[in-house]
Amino acid sequence: MKVSELPYRRVGLEEVRGVMEDVIARVQNAKSADEILSAREDYLRMLREYNTASCLAYTRYTLNTVDPFYVAENEHYDEIGPEVSSLTVRYCAALLDSPFRAELEERLSPVLFQSMEVSRKAMNEAIVGDMVEENKLVRRYSDLMSGMEFTFRGESMPRAALMKYAKDPDRATRRECYEVLGRGLEAHRAELDGIFDELVKVRDRMAKKLGYQNFIELGYYRMERLCYDKEKVAAFRENVLRDVVPVAARLRTENAKRLGIEDYRLYDDGVIIPGGDPRPEGKEQIFAAAREMYHAMSPETAAFIDMMLENEAFDVDARRNKWGGGYCIDFAKYKQPFILANFNGTAGDVDVVTHEAGHALNAWLIADNRFALELQCGGMETAETHSMSMEFFAWPYMDRFFGADAEKYKYMHALASLSFIPYGTIVDAFQHIVYENPDMSPAERNAAWLALEAKYRPYIDQSGIPYLEQGTRWQYQMHIYECPFYYIDYCLAQTAAFQFLLKSREDYADAFARYLRFSKHSGEMLWTDLLKEAGFPSPFEPGALGELACKVEALLDSLKI
Repeated sequence: MKVSELPYRRVGLEEVRGVMEDVIARVQNAKSADEILSAREDYLRMLREYNTASCLAYTRYTLNTVDPFYVAENEHYDEIGPEVSSLTVRYCAALLDSPFRAELEERLSPVLFQSMEVSRKAMNEAIVGDMVEENKLVRRYSDLMSGMEFTFRGESMPRAALMKYAKDPDRATRRECYEVLGRGLEAHRAELDGIFDELVKVRDRMAKKLGYQNFIELGYYRMERLCYDKEKVAAFRENVLRDVVPVAARLRTENAKRLGIEDYRLYDDGVIIPGGDPRPEGKEQIFAAAREMYHAMSPETAAFIDMMLENEAFDVDARRNKWGGGYCIDFAKYKQPFILANFNGTAGDVDVVTHEAGHALNAWLIADNRFALELQCGGMETAETHSMSMEFFAWPYMDRFFGADAEKYKYMHALASLSFIPYGTIVDAFQHIVYENPDMSPAERNAAWLALEAKYRPYIDQSGIPYLEQGTRWQYQMHIYECPFYYIDYCLAQTAAFQFLLKSREDYADAFARYLRFSKHSGEMLWTDLLKEAGFPSPFEPGALGELACKVEALLDSLKI
């Protein structure tokens, strides 16, 4: 069935509450583990209905953020979502405190119970009202960003369309693009600062109601991190600074010389290849190439891409009032993934059918897993490993997208991916600073961002661009507003993706088989255990990033064009 034809039905709070209260009572009063497992089946049926309805409402809202029907439906789930989460935590607590817990863990999964323990730490009825307020603020930010228009050379356009000029081979065009971006954001300075200030304060308030010193601990629990904590992430950031930053800075500085640039500026960061980064042909050609690629990869990927295209499970056209980012989502009841993106004629368009399709493939592969509804694919570091690794497994097929420029694309992709790790680490470090100091002024936050840029990306001169030179680049990194502490997951996943790339250069078939096993077992195993099963070291291990950076640098040397 086409995604646009999937039936939607509002699931109300009373319907959810009725099922949940019954299930919780049955678990608490159960005389055997079998009775609890029977109640769990009713919980899963409800969860499947609720998740599918809320995901459909969100998706259709993001496709047109001024559609009155789906604006109202999305608001409905924003309003009842915290109460549903509270009921879910009560259900988890009933299982965790059950006298049959040991038997249940054996018959179900210890990972599932670890996840429940973390969920209980992240939620309490006392913060339901605060969560509703947080959802409203996030929606205000999303609406603001999707509704922004930027006038570039007489044409009004959304940010996604504007940013294609950030990759223009002409340096003056890139600078003009960033000047337009900066002035456009500055026009909304008060709203951007105000919304974020309110978000920080409501999140800090929630954390303190739950007995935490600040939002950081709560934020980690909300991200459902089961195999690492803030101390390990802090060590990872230090490892990035020591082992990755010098290599990335050296490579980007050397590459700037090939571009004829001595004073490397923010607006230069989007271009790597002299004469301009490779660009794919149009949408139809990209999807035709994607079908060929996935048919060549494996029987599983062939069936997957046929399903996605037949069901029209992509919306990739940039347009007014469409959400400005990109994502993959799945509708559990229909076992149907969906991808939203905003094509702008750059190489990033190809990432949609590699990166986002990596997410979608995983959702399709694990749709029938026993714990897919509860654990999904695991943490976001696991999810992003699926997507970033697929970007690299697409390398042998890049001639289908870029023709004679395929090797240029590989060099651009590898260098951009390595230099992304320091940027993503900036985002994470910034959020730790902000939530440790919730009373910071906007100017202090911007100063903190600039200091981190100088530390992790010392080769970039931030000056010369209206508003952005003040340290406001973070305001259009939507994760910072919408999904706090998410971004480091991309950095962790990037290290795993590079491991898959390096292995694929030795033995593609073996590496891809490892990748499929990794994807199919996701959620059922912790990320660090999945890495171990794949034969890769954890990025938290001493020296792991130094060794990786050296290998990637050698790879780039072999790709020089």
